[in-house]
Amino acid sequence: MASPSKKQQQKQPICHPKIMVRWWSKDTVAIVTGANKGIGYALVKRLAELGLSVVLTARDESKGSKAVNSLKELGLERNVCFCQLDISDPVSVRSFVSWFKSRFDGFDILVNNAAVCYNTMGENSIDHAETVINTNYYGSKLFTEAMLPFFHCSASTSRILNISSRLGTLDKLKNAKMKALLGDKETLSEERIDMVVNLFLQDVKEGIWKMQGWPEIWTDYSVSKLALNAYSQVLACKYEGVVSVNCFCPGFTQTSMTDGKGNHSADDAAEMAATIALLPPKALTTGKFYAGSTSRGVFSKL
Repeated sequence: MASPSKKQQQKQPICHPKIMVRWWSKDTVAIVTGANKGIGYALVKRLAELGLSVVLTARDESKGSKAVNSLKELGLERNVCFCQLDISDPVSVRSFVSWFKSRFDGFDILVNNAAVCYNTMGENSIDHAETVINTNYYGSKLFTEAMLPFFHCSASTSRILNISSRLGTLDKLKNAKMKALLGDKETLSEERIDMVVNLFLQDVKEGIWKMQGWPEIWTDYSVSKLALNAYSQVLACKYEGVVSVNCFCPGFTQTSMTDGKGNHSADDAAEMAATIALLPPKALTTGKFYAGSTSRGVFSKL
């Protein structure tokens, strides 16, 4: 029997969402950003149900507090706490770090879920391109780097999971020069990523972005996720053997971003995200881009 091709191997499910090998305890601490609703909220709930200690963050303090209270009503009060956080605001990030240091001696899992998108289904406006980039890419980067010193730094348990999108994969980029800058893993760097992002914002400013080969769907959001995916690769290489860094595309999920439309619920997406975040130490990967299916399970596209 012929062995499967490399491409076939890459698409084999790593784990069905319902199957997990427990390695964590109540002392395992996870942080989930942008978690007052949608996938972030569902993921906090799932991690808490599984017995981890979870820090829920939200930009809006009242909405974050309301989310935590709803989890307490489900009997998860011992597992969840809340701190306000706007990842795009350096002052807010510093405030969170101070709060965290006063309550925890470290943490194990960071899920960068916070993101903004100003497009609705069927639209492609770039009116808020700078805000989208500053939040989804620079904000995630700012918060990650602020929290790196507080990882427990166990090669088997320290994990970063960046919630991303297939819209930000290299095949959506038609600009050959930009694709070359981001596609060479040997020379990929934060400086190169920032260069690409700055060129995009310059094209937006000059009104020529439509003819420069940028992604055609939700362009500013897609570029922000393109940058986040590339940054994840840089981090995975830099911290190999110390912190696992992966990306996950939840797919077409029923959230406010999709006007409630989608192939599966936020709970389904959170179950798949939890599968990756809680991979058994012996199966832990880094530098992967995962996608998920409620029928196929979670599989790697890299």
